Amino acid sequence: MFRQTVRRCARTAGSMSSIPTLARPRLAMAVARNNNLTTSSRLVLPLENVATFGRSYSTETAEAAAAADTEAPAADGQVVRFADLDKLNVHPNLITALTKGFRYDTMTPVQAKTINPALKGTDIVAQAKTGTGKTIAFLLPLLQRMLDEDPSLATRSASRHARSDDIRGIIMSPTRELAEQIAQEAKQLVKHTGLVVQTAVGGTNKTGMLRQVQREGCHLLVATPGRLNDLLSDTSSGIDAPKLAALVLDEADRMLDVGFEKELNDIISMLPSVEEKVRQTMLVSATIPDNVIRLARTMVRADDFEFVQTIPENESLTHDKVPQKVVPVSSWANVFPTLFELMEREYEAAEADPERNPFKAIVYFNTTSLTELAGEVGFQRRKERMTAMSTFSIHSKLGQMQRTRAADMFRRCRSGVLFSSDVTARGMDFPNVTHVIQIDSPRDRESYIHRLGRTGRQNKEGEGWLILTPLEVNAARKLLNGLPLKQDQSLESAEADIAEGELPKHFQEFKDIVQMVPKSLLSSAYSSSFGTASRKQELAEDLHYWVTRGWGWSETPPLSPSLVRNIGLDHRSGFINVGERVHSDRDDRGGRGGRGGFSRGGRGGDSFSRSFEGRRDDDGGRRGGGFGGGGFSRGGRGGRDGGGRGFGGGRDGGRDGGAGGSW
Repeated sequence: MFRQTVRRCARTAGSMSSIPTLARPRLAMAVARNNNLTTSSRLVLPLENVATFGRSYSTETAEAAAAADTEAPAADGQVVRFADLDKLNVHPNLITALTKGFRYDTMTPVQAKTINPALKGTDIVAQAKTGTGKTIAFLLPLLQRMLDEDPSLATRSASRHARSDDIRGIIMSPTRELAEQIAQEAKQLVKHTGLVVQTAVGGTNKTGMLRQVQREGCHLLVATPGRLNDLLSDTSSGIDAPKLAALVLDEADRMLDVGFEKELNDIISMLPSVEEKVRQTMLVSATIPDNVIRLARTMVRADDFEFVQTIPENESLTHDKVPQKVVPVSSWANVFPTLFELMEREYEAAEADPERNPFKAIVYFNTTSLTELAGEVGFQRRKERMTAMSTFSIHSKLGQMQRTRAADMFRRCRSGVLFSSDVTARGMDFPNVTHVIQIDSPRDRESYIHRLGRTGRQNKEGEGWLILTPLEVNAARKLLNGLPLKQDQSLESAEADIAEGELPKHFQEFKDIVQMVPKSLLSSAYSSSFGTASRKQELAEDLHYWVTRGWGWSETPPLSPSLVRNIGLDHRSGFINVGERVHSDRDDRGGRGGRGGFSRGGRGGDSFSRSFEGRRDDDGGRRGGGFGGGGFSRGGRGGRDGGGRGFGGGRDGGRDGGAGGSW
């Protein structure tokens, strides 16, 4: 019965028509009726017509939506307006917060598909992308479940009786920033109730957090898996959830990607079993790989469960509508000058044209130290009046308060640049981002896609840029095969030869700024650049050129003998300096670990796994365009890489190459 029900859910979701994204402030959204639905099983029923957006459905899109002219009735009794949630017995205090506090009117398709079945109390596994209003989609059913089980929590006086050992709802998020963001939205939603919301995230003071929770109590805890596991396993923490009503895992695939498998298993084992206390579980994920299915197997009730597919069959998970450009550079020495040339050009163009959106960019690096270096260089450039752009940075070396402050400032700013590691790549809402710029090949295809997803949201204009060093070109071509990247040759700094003579403008500016940057930071950025590169000896030569010509140093920062041995460098090459390291730094490119499966459950090919046949994975590879088989060479310092000048020679897909050719 379970297998048949889930398979029907998957087929129903897969057959639904594409749902148009928000193209302008007023847009009616419709989903075709599926006439083959039966009533014998719980299914996620499609909506015939979803009313036009009255207000937005997330913080990010609050500026994009306006009152709609008309509303279309929902099919099959589905509720699509927040004001009508009383028909589903949602508490008036929650409805008031949604309609008068958030000023929300009409649900997004994701919210309508998720909220309606979730309010019945069934377990949910939902495939949903970020930026679709999914936070409210799981917050509302979770809070209503808590109020259903204890109606007294709906009164404000209930907050006075909250305790740290009587948590009723738990939400897990893979990152501190996303957890804080969810908690903030939850606090707004429970404003007219007595529910107390607390956060428990890594990188913050555990003792201070526990004192606050023990003083104020907690009904809903929003946490990262590592910190939650620590609290539940610490018998002296006073944190417990014997009456847990609901559990939510947001960005489940990301939690597994960064290595939280063991923590998740441990957490589940420390919560009341479903035999002791029945709870509702909601698992939300942008992708549904096999390890997410194995996770679902350990958590959902097989006899009371729905798979909610919110991504239409003909909609790619990649933002195909966002133009994506790749800029190959001659050397690491060209990376920062190329980046700042691009930033200045796009900023000035936006300032000169009132019809264009203000320039607002996120620049992603693969390591913490390179992110830190970019942030320092950006700060010094503004301090020295080389630019008028505001810059911010977020990475793991910053404390939680610093990261939150930087995120809030970038969120509020009209125009600016955020230098970031992957902590902001998923789930974080930053409004009106016009550009996403990625430096070097990302660690995997999913990282590229989720980074790109920070722009072009809600049908706003956006651009994606990928700046690649020579040694990363082939890896990127294989990793991103089929995505609509087009080569761009419009930036002079990308192929400038600085071996001799006077340095071009952006190169000289960078060299001047480097003199103001602490040497320990430069040394850390240098050593972290080796990361997971496969051709480390060639990279050592390229970095030597960057350090000596781009920084003006006589030799590279020293690497310890043990590090040189571990990464397989030839100390006799003349391109590395073996000695005591000035500053050690871990490379955060690889995340927390591997992608191992869960200890419980079967193989991916069993009936449970097959029941998710309606899941959607990135299908960019089936398209034309991008990443053909042509050679790469800029000439540069002697043309050591050989091959043709361009990236062409592969499938084109019929799209314009713009300023350059196709990959």
